[in-house]
Amino acid sequence: MFPIPIDKWKPAPRRLYKLSLPIALLIWLLPMIAVMVTSIRSTDELSEGNYWGWPKHFALVENYREALTTSPMLHYFWNSVLITLPSVACAIALAAMAGFALAIYRFPGNSALFAAFVAGNFVPIQVLMIPVRDLTLKLGLYNSVGGLILFHLSFQTGFCALFLRNFIKQLPFELVEAARIEGANEWTVFFRIILPLIRPALAALAILVFTFVWNDYFWALCLTQGDDAAPITVGVAALKGQWTTAWNLVSAGSILAALPSVAMFFAMQKHFVAGLTFGATKG
Repeated sequence: MFPIPIDKWKPAPRRLYKLSLPIALLIWLLPMIAVMVTSIRSTDELSEGNYWGWPKHFALVENYREALTTSPMLHYFWNSVLITLPSVACAIALAAMAGFALAIYRFPGNSALFAAFVAGNFVPIQVLMIPVRDLTLKLGLYNSVGGLILFHLSFQTGFCALFLRNFIKQLPFELVEAARIEGANEWTVFFRIILPLIRPALAALAILVFTFVWNDYFWALCLTQGDDAAPITVGVAALKGQWTTAWNLVSAGSILAALPSVAMFFAMQKHFVAGLTFGATKG
């Protein structure tokens, strides 16, 4: 019924697994390796058609400096910071309170409200493109940092509430009852009892939401126009020329755009793993 540990497999399947794993890993990493190599390739080599060979001349400093100076990359980066940090903080704060209410309180419509949170995560984002864009135009939020923050906040809160409600539901309800008997009000229970216990889940969720919002390209392209509110994912497209594309600069810009989310994951990796395995075992 449950997967058998690898060390208990028969010799032939175990050898096949060990041989296929590096090949699958190489295939999975091949696009990333190609982008990284292209980002240090000189423009002359690309003009000669050397797309896949090992670079003859490394242009690491030149490419990354030009990627930062030929377009307002720092402005795009700052827009991404202004969009991502408030979206993550507000989405987790609202979702923690919503998850607490859905997990602890019994009220009419609890199951229906929870089902709405679940169903909202299965709606294809493409079908919402035109209604959301029209709504931002009517509200005067189109092409603004505030509009993107509000959009990501509304969309990410549903997923975060679903995530945190399940974690809070696994906590012993006796802790809440004991705190209430001691005279603690609901805010004290939430801040002093619940939040410290779900801290690993909050850390894991912060990493996930940060990655979702920072790497978003679809909605940033739909809800922005020009450079005023464009995040760095859209700003990378500004490195493309009108008639030709300097793929080394585009690759360098892509690497720069991906660095914050990758750095945050590795910095918070321990908390991310702890949050995903929180409540996985008993006893």
